Amino acid sequence: MTTEKARTRGRPRRFDPEQAVATAQRLFHARGYDAVSVADITDALGINPPSFYAAFGNKTGLFARVLDHYAVTGAIPLTDILRPDRPVAECLVNVLEDAARRYAAHPDATGCLALEGIHANDPEVSEAARAANDAAEELVRSYIAARHPGEADSLTDFVCTTLAGLSAKARLGHSAERLLATARLAGLAIAQTLPSEQPAVS
Repeated sequence: MTTEKARTRGRPRRFDPEQAVATAQRLFHARGYDAVSVADITDALGINPPSFYAAFGNKTGLFARVLDHYAVTGAIPLTDILRPDRPVAECLVNVLEDAARRYAAHPDATGCLALEGIHANDPEVSEAARAANDAAEELVRSYIAARHPGEADSLTDFVCTTLAGLSAKARLGHSAERLLATARLAGLAIAQTLPSEQPAVS
C-alpha cells in the first residue's frame, strides 16, 4: 500500500534556490562537506537529482554558493569589527570573542564553515574554502599594518591560528564560555604585543 507521505516525497516540488543554499549550508556546516551526499541534499530540499544539477551544476558548485551565503550570514563581520576609530588590540580581541560566540552558537553546526572546508577531500572545495579564508586573513593583516606595520605579519598569524583553534575546539564540543576564555587569554597576549595607541584619525 502506498501512503500519502510516500506519494508526497516522490513528487518533486518547486524550490527557491536561495533557500536551498541556506539549507545546504546547514548540512555542510553540521556534517562537513565530505559527509554530505547529493542524495542527502535532494532529500532535504524535496527535489529530484535533475533539478539539483540544473540549479547548481554539482555539489562543488553548490558549496561555492554556500560559501558566498556564509560570508553574509554566518562569518565574522570583520569590516564591522575592525574599526579605524578604535584601538587595534581591542578590535582584534572583539574578533576573537565574536568567533567564539559564533562557533558555539549552534550545537549542530559548530566551528567555521570556511576553515573546516579547507580539509575537504575535493580539491576544488578545499581551494575555494582556502581562498575565502585567505581573503579574511588579508583583511586582518591590512588592518593591523595600517598602524603597526612591524607587527602585522606575526600578529595576523597569531590571530588566525587562534581562530583555527577556536573552530577546532568548537567542533570538539567546547562551550561558548570555554571558547571565550581562550579568546580573552589570547587578547592579553595581543595587548602586550602592541604598544599603547590612539585610534586612527578617520
